[in-house]
Amino acid sequence: MKLSAKKIAFLSLLTGLGLISFLLEQAFPSPIAGTKLGISNLFSLFALVFAGYRGAILVTLSRTVLGSLFAGNPSLIIYSLTAGIASVTLSRFLLFFRKRISFVAVSVASAVSHNAVQLLIYSLLSGVPLREYLPFLALSGSVAGAFVGLSFVYAMKFLSRTAEFRAFREGVAA
Repeated sequence: MKLSAKKIAFLSLLTGLGLISFLLEQAFPSPIAGTKLGISNLFSLFALVFAGYRGAILVTLSRTVLGSLFAGNPSLIIYSLTAGIASVTLSRFLLFFRKRISFVAVSVASAVSHNAVQLLIYSLLSGVPLREYLPFLALSGSVAGAFVGLSFVYAMKFLSRTAEFRAFREGVAA
């Protein structure tokens, strides 16, 4: 995979923003145990749309590994990396149907799959079946995915108005 300097800078920026948002979310307790908004996934979605599947995997891999190490919890890598790769892969597949599926729907499906994969990994490693927790995680994933998807749509509307973003987007795509 050959990356231009602009694409490397763009992916680095998305990784940094994703890492910052991940660490901020970790710093504040969630009102509902086991849930969070997953704002860092917004930056993986930007990477997927503007830098393709490989770029999104690089951003997800980088922010997950660094975030887990910075948060002082390397075991997060096992859960978050597997779920992150699965959700980016699902998102990429769903974006093939972009004319029929909205970014919000893609984000919701991605968030629900992320939660399901994390639950599956935990169940496989611990030997504790947690099927009862899946509906709750599907609901919380739907809410988080809708938030991230709507944030993406509104960010795109805002950014698309700026000449700098249009020029930068064209430069990254090249």
